[in-house]
Amino acid sequence: MTSHSLGISAAFILYFAGMMAIGIFYCRRMKSISDYILGSRTLGSWVTSMSAEAADMSGWLLLGLPGYAYFAGIEAGWIALGLIIGTYINWKVVAGRLRTYTEVANDSLTLPDYLQNRFHDHSKALRIVSAIFILIFFLLYTSSGFVAGGKLFHTVFGIPYFWAMLIGASVIIFYTLLGGFMAVCWTDFVQGVMMFFAILIVPISAIALLGGPVLTVKALQGVNHELLNPFTGVDGKPLSLIAIISLMAWGLGYFGQPHIIVRFMAIRSSKQIPQARHIAMVWVILSLVAAVAVGMVGRVFLKQTLVGTATETVFMVMTNEIFVSFFAGIILSAILAAIMSTASAQLLVTSSAVSQDLYKALIRRDAGGRELLRVSRWSVIIVAVIAIVLGLNPDNLVLDLVAYAWAGFGAAFGPAILMSLYWKRMTRNGALASIIVGGITVLIWKQFGWFGLYEIVPGFILSLVAIVVVSLLDKEPTQEILQEFERSRSCEY
Repeated sequence: MTSHSLGISAAFILYFAGMMAIGIFYCRRMKSISDYILGSRTLGSWVTSMSAEAADMSGWLLLGLPGYAYFAGIEAGWIALGLIIGTYINWKVVAGRLRTYTEVANDSLTLPDYLQNRFHDHSKALRIVSAIFILIFFLLYTSSGFVAGGKLFHTVFGIPYFWAMLIGASVIIFYTLLGGFMAVCWTDFVQGVMMFFAILIVPISAIALLGGPVLTVKALQGVNHELLNPFTGVDGKPLSLIAIISLMAWGLGYFGQPHIIVRFMAIRSSKQIPQARHIAMVWVILSLVAAVAVGMVGRVFLKQTLVGTATETVFMVMTNEIFVSFFAGIILSAILAAIMSTASAQLLVTSSAVSQDLYKALIRRDAGGRELLRVSRWSVIIVAVIAIVLGLNPDNLVLDLVAYAWAGFGAAFGPAILMSLYWKRMTRNGALASIIVGGITVLIWKQFGWFGLYEIVPGFILSLVAIVVVSLLDKEPTQEILQEFERSRSCEY
């Protein structure tokens, strides 16, 4: 092993040890299932914002998006723009109201828990259907994180892809299993800081080595002038309206991502949300712009040409060429941070869906806290194993897996969450129809790819239509539900 590899290995080991230490620390402090799933609603604004954004971005921020920008140029900026707009609306429109409503609705701990309590669904159909779709789409999402981890260790150390994937997955499982929500949130906070500085320092350093922004732009124009035109593809043909809508439609996904909105539920008070929103927006804007820059600058900085799935390694290859030994390891650890922050959040939400929304609802209604904690932890292991199996193919594109899961959650839960917070006439059957129609539309549309339109768009629209039509045809909500709705609004900051 070379001195360069030894330095990187030392940085990785140090990082792994830190994340495991956080898991062990919070394992000692955990006393209840509420602690494990939602941290007893004690997060401050800094941890909430950084944790939400770290859980949001995942490995695709440092792998998938730069890889797309490497190939397509500034066209990738449409995804970034959609995500920036979606992030702002999510924090502005959903965060505060969801925080108060989940507490009013019988102190709901999970997304399915909230939907059941919001509509007083004694049949538990909402809870069960929600948990099933969470399992389906989080298996894909978590698998994308393990694929990203496998690519990282394979690219940096030359470890066979399978063993590389197992190494990253093992550490994620360890601290999620032990520490629960608080461990995940505090590791996310550390990881969010690492991701932020890493994604900024790599393109800035590469631009400096190329002679500055002006020379970098000239070099890109020399490779392909269309890389700098947001309205054309790299082949010079104009981007269609459907293509632009599909790219920006990533922003629609935010309202239904369980691993992100659960952070809104866990903040100490809704009064802290404005500060958390400001922190989150600075992080998101700078990080997404830098991620697109990594891919574009990498196109002229790297001497070798990356093709196929190798385009998603552009951040790693640039880091290895710009930085030396231990410092390169610190930068590359940010990829681990991105992967682990999201995968751990997803495993935690999935385990809560299994323990709270399936096991307790269907199998053991009188299950105690310790029993549910055991079920949650076993769920983490089982879901992780299935996600590893789904990610065994090294040719999987991280961005493709994320896009599929992102669309599934956005269409299945986004309209239901938004309308449940703002439309008091919405009914249980409307919510149930929305989740089923949105989720199934994404599953079907993905297989056929009609019109080249990203599946989240038809899924989101049809889900909204299902809510309105079914709710208006249904009986009006009971007086008790309407009173809770008004009480949640009166509790807002």
